[in-house]
Amino acid sequence: MFRRKKKEEAVEAAPEEASSEAAAEVSANPESEVPAAVEAAPLEPVEPAGDAEASAAVKLTPGARARGNRVQKIGTVSSDKMQKTVVVRVDRLVLHPKYRRYVRRTSKFMAHDDLGATTGDRVRIVETRPLSAHKRWRVVEIVQKAAK
Repeated sequence: MFRRKKKEEAVEAAPEEASSEAAAEVSANPESEVPAAVEAAPLEPVEPAGDAEASAAVKLTPGARARGNRVQKIGTVSSDKMQKTVVVRVDRLVLHPKYRRYVRRTSKFMAHDDLGATTGDRVRIVETRPLSAHKRWRVVEIVQKAAK
């Protein structure tokens, strides 16, 4: 088996390797400096090449404010018995530490639903501020309607 390095060994080895590599690059390539004209050139935003639909999905809806990257999950609606609230079941596969097989783990989230999702629908939920004692998620899109 491999021996793990102790923290002291890892810290001591990293600066020596980095400094010797940087010194070798500088001595081998003295003309690697960037001209001042290239550094001063302003960068222009580049539009992504693709469908208009794909770029429209990235834009914010009117009235929405730009916030940080919020966690998004895709799951199946398991209950819609409440008013404007659905229970979303999110499945994930986890590698078992001992048996090295994938095990299905399920989490249930209560999410605010203005779109009218029903049981069996695949929905995308996004984290939000606490809306009630148990609701911290909001349904933003119905990915696939349930087969009836």
